[in-house]
Amino acid sequence: MALDFTQELKDLRTTMDSVRNVTDLEGLGRRIADLEGRASAPDLWDDPAQAQGITSALSRANSERDRVLGMDARLEDLETLVEMGQEEDDAATLEEAERDLAVLKKAVAALEVRTLLGGEYDERAAVVTIRAGAGGVDAADFAEMLMRMYLRWAERHDYPTTVMDTSYAEEAGLKSATFEVNAPFAFGHLSVEGGTHRLVRISPFDNQGRRQTSFAAVEVIPLIESDDSIEIPENDLKVDVFRSSGPGGQSVNTTDSAVRMTHLPTGIVVSMQNEKSQIQNRAAALRVMQSRLLLQRKAEEAAVKKEMAGDVKASWGEQMRSYVLHPYQMVKDLRTDYETGNPSAVFDGEIDGFIESGIRWQIAQKKAVA
Repeated sequence: MALDFTQELKDLRTTMDSVRNVTDLEGLGRRIADLEGRASAPDLWDDPAQAQGITSALSRANSERDRVLGMDARLEDLETLVEMGQEEDDAATLEEAERDLAVLKKAVAALEVRTLLGGEYDERAAVVTIRAGAGGVDAADFAEMLMRMYLRWAERHDYPTTVMDTSYAEEAGLKSATFEVNAPFAFGHLSVEGGTHRLVRISPFDNQGRRQTSFAAVEVIPLIESDDSIEIPENDLKVDVFRSSGPGGQSVNTTDSAVRMTHLPTGIVVSMQNEKSQIQNRAAALRVMQSRLLLQRKAEEAAVKKEMAGDVKASWGEQMRSYVLHPYQMVKDLRTDYETGNPSAVFDGEIDGFIESGIRWQIAQKKAVA
């Protein structure tokens, strides 16, 4: 059956109209003009923290506008290509248009998902922590596989990442790891990845070649910003210092530069060892501690609202995704039923389909209980 370009292009136009309405390009233009004015003030850098906030906000706003306008331009180019191919009855041109259409449909869908991210912290960068669960050495190896998966996903999108802490397991893999994804809307996208992940495979660590099920937990929190009102009394913190170490106990340095910070009232613990100095590690640990306390405060507020609203079914199960490598090949999200038969691609960072379906599912869940 011949592809109906007319209907396909009409559907894309309808989606882009919705994206533009949500984005509010006129309002965005006014915001950019205001930020540009503030960024050009001669005393901007008298307050470095405020200056960083202004320039970052300006960069995000420009990127948002350019993303929408650029997608409009790509759609216009595709319409022109289709028109040329149809007028000249040129099969090669129409084949090119069909390939471009497939790419553009994915790009527009991703942009549409971005407009759904309206949560309070969705625009933030993200702090991701992965911990090995049940399953012994296989779980530690799985934790390392997941870390690589998310870092490869970020790399595919040109998102900067910073590994903040790694705790290696004795035989292989990771006990835990924490890293930042420093990009706008990183938290909004990755927040749907939080939960318990399960791996089923023939264990490479079992000399009898038996099938092993292992688990890893993924936690995603928004990165704290300078204007967030989380103050932690010094007496509420216990700070221990120790020497950083790498795989197998190999010494990273010979000074006590690593930091373990404990919030005494809640028992929350944050470890940082990947910066060069104790001061840097302490600052990084405090920032993540503030982020976790901020998220906990919001969760407590949400729990109070939930209790006032009455009994609402839980939306997250104990395991949210299964990665099966034996006896068949499949990765399936148990919340959305989104699945793929190519686990290798998933572990190489191709998780946009899972993230997009997760965001749409999350929005639907919120509407259902509203």
